[in-house]
Amino acid sequence: MTQQGFVARRREFWNKVESVVAGGRKEITRNAAWFPSAFRELTQDLNTARANAFDPSIIERLNNLVLAGNQLLYGQRNWSLRGLARFLGQGFPRAVRAQWKGIAAVHLGFYGLALFIGFICVAQPGMVHSFLPAGTAVRLERMYDPDSSHFLKPREVSSDADMFGYYIYNNVSIAFRTFAGGILLGVGSLLILAFNAVFMGAAAAHLVNIGFTQTFFSFVIGHSGLELTAIVFSGYAGFVLGYRLFVTKGLSRQASLREAGETALPIISGSALMLLAAAAVEAFWSSRHELGFTVLYTAGAALWILLACYFIFAGRERKRKSREMRP
Repeated sequence: MTQQGFVARRREFWNKVESVVAGGRKEITRNAAWFPSAFRELTQDLNTARANAFDPSIIERLNNLVLAGNQLLYGQRNWSLRGLARFLGQGFPRAVRAQWKGIAAVHLGFYGLALFIGFICVAQPGMVHSFLPAGTAVRLERMYDPDSSHFLKPREVSSDADMFGYYIYNNVSIAFRTFAGGILLGVGSLLILAFNAVFMGAAAAHLVNIGFTQTFFSFVIGHSGLELTAIVFSGYAGFVLGYRLFVTKGLSRQASLREAGETALPIISGSALMLLAAAAVEAFWSSRHELGFTVLYTAGAALWILLACYFIFAGRERKRKSREMRP
């Protein structure tokens, strides 16, 4: 390979990359489908130039382009409060509404299975031990027993701040496993959701059977709207990615996965923020049993209603009535 032939063949491509890089993030966004593969080609060109000991000016030009492209592709973006507010006010609820049929189906399956298992275990208390290990049942009893030293607190924590960290870790780990399970044709996410639904139904039934109905439901109602909804969203996002990895609908696998990622990314990102909020509510509010059951139930129900209104109405474009111009 001669230097002259190499430069003549690749010059036009380098010029195009250079113009895109010079345009910054806006130009990268306009060429989002093309630039990642072009960047890989550019990196290969740099390796070729180095391997063949071409003119240092050529190597320097390619190296500068690679560095600039890498910064635009992978460099850290400045955190923007306005961008976060726009995402929460518009992007996230719109992304959820765009997938409402699939998300509604997953919600119905999740809560339907939990209620089914719950009713069975209330009617036949002995069935609880078919779904819950004995150690888990004992830990639940201790946590929701008002006379226990660990009433409404896991054994691993001793303060509200510790609880906050504990719940963040717990919530995020469940959501991540649910999302990551989608790699198995999407079915893995649904199976993990089903497992959590069975556990939730059996655990609730066991606590009802032993008389801890008030302490259990008054505790979970405050944060369950945020937490359970986010976990279901995570499962749906994982399902979409896993499903489209293998069912491409005529697209290339890369294009299919990119399209699925555009659908799943805002949903999983919003879910992460919901889990953070759920952990805060669970740590600093849900365990405030001294406020009384009425206050906890009222606040929890209000949060569920607000959450539903948020996903139904937030981010909708207002219809503006056009005024006719009169001569």
